[in-house]
Amino acid sequence: FVCSCFCLAVLGLLCLSPTEIQQRSPPSMISLAGGAPNPNTFPFRSASFTMNDGSTFSFDESLMKRALQYSASTGIPELVAWMKKLQRDLHNPPSVSYSPERGQMDLCVTTGSQEGLCKVFEMLVNPGDNVLLDSPTYSGTLAALQPLGCNLINVASDEHGMVPAALKEVLSRWDPADVHQPGSTAPRLLYTIPNGGNPTGASMTTQRKQEVYELARLYDMLIIEDDPYFFLQFDKPWAPSLLSMDVDARIIRTDSFSKILSSGLRIGFVTGPAPLVKRVELHIQASTMHTSTFTQVRCVSVWFSPSCRRVIEFYSKQRDAMMSSADKWLKDVAEWHAPSAGMFLWIKLKGIADTQQLIMEKAIEKEVLMVPGGVFMIDSSKPCPYVRAAFSLSTPQQIDEAFRRLSLLIREAQ
Repeated sequence: FVCSCFCLAVLGLLCLSPTEIQQRSPPSMISLAGGAPNPNTFPFRSASFTMNDGSTFSFDESLMKRALQYSASTGIPELVAWMKKLQRDLHNPPSVSYSPERGQMDLCVTTGSQEGLCKVFEMLVNPGDNVLLDSPTYSGTLAALQPLGCNLINVASDEHGMVPAALKEVLSRWDPADVHQPGSTAPRLLYTIPNGGNPTGASMTTQRKQEVYELARLYDMLIIEDDPYFFLQFDKPWAPSLLSMDVDARIIRTDSFSKILSSGLRIGFVTGPAPLVKRVELHIQASTMHTSTFTQVRCVSVWFSPSCRRVIEFYSKQRDAMMSSADKWLKDVAEWHAPSAGMFLWIKLKGIADTQQLIMEKAIEKEVLMVPGGVFMIDSSKPCPYVRAAFSLSTPQQIDEAFRRLSLLIREAQ
């Protein structure tokens, strides 16, 4: 992030498409600037797409030229406007109460939510900082944070996500009055996955979110609300987000369409206080330049609503199938809580101190694949009795057979 603002501004100009440059210039302007290639050289002229419901839509030659060209780092204007409306409709963040210093809510498109997460971490985390996060947590978050040289501090969680009492106990090491004093080591950042968390499948209750948010206010922490499974909540009404409670601009939220539309499309977005989102945008300008224009043009806003309904119905049935098989085969040898969102079941094996060898050796020999729980812990060398099972890809029949094999392995190892 230590970049010249002037150079980044110039880079931003160079990233504009010819159409965008022309729109920002007087009609008499002759532009020899910019570095965009001539769209007439692109090899693709048109494309047609068929949806699952049989409907079709096409990219004509004009739209295809735009889809294959450079675009603004923040995202193409139509998509950004659609996403901002989506966030207002879903979360109604109280941005009118934000202080002038922290700015209003803003948003930028990222190449999946993982890119947004990594750029937010690089922006906010310095070596030696104390960062709070759920235990266990997403292994990709651990992989992004550990190289930054920060101290990762576990906060206990259960089937309802992060436990506020545990967070309060961790924070009791610091005096709220001293958090801004020179040399204070008080955490400035808290990371959580509030819905259908990976790996636990846990979803935070509204009450817990409110308690966690108030503790963040007391200790003046920023919260990263990583919510890739928000659109995979099985029951209505959906739980209010931390963003919807954000009265003083301390929530940075990452969203993803990977689970609803396609993981390969790589579309995510970061929402939060404008000054912070702007710096993420500048980082994008200097690194990836922008998310694929082809992916952004029309795709998300056209496909989102029908796909969302269909995907929720699918994963809800998959979850029910896994619950049925777990009750059938594992009730005497394991413990679990039914997830209300996402695509994962977090299983504690009875009488098994550590699942690493059981899952990575014996289970593979029996042709069943799961993930040992240690992968999701800050210290993966410590024994962990948990495994993560995903209900996203396998059929109900395959899930049932996998749990039958797992039950036999557990009984043999006890």
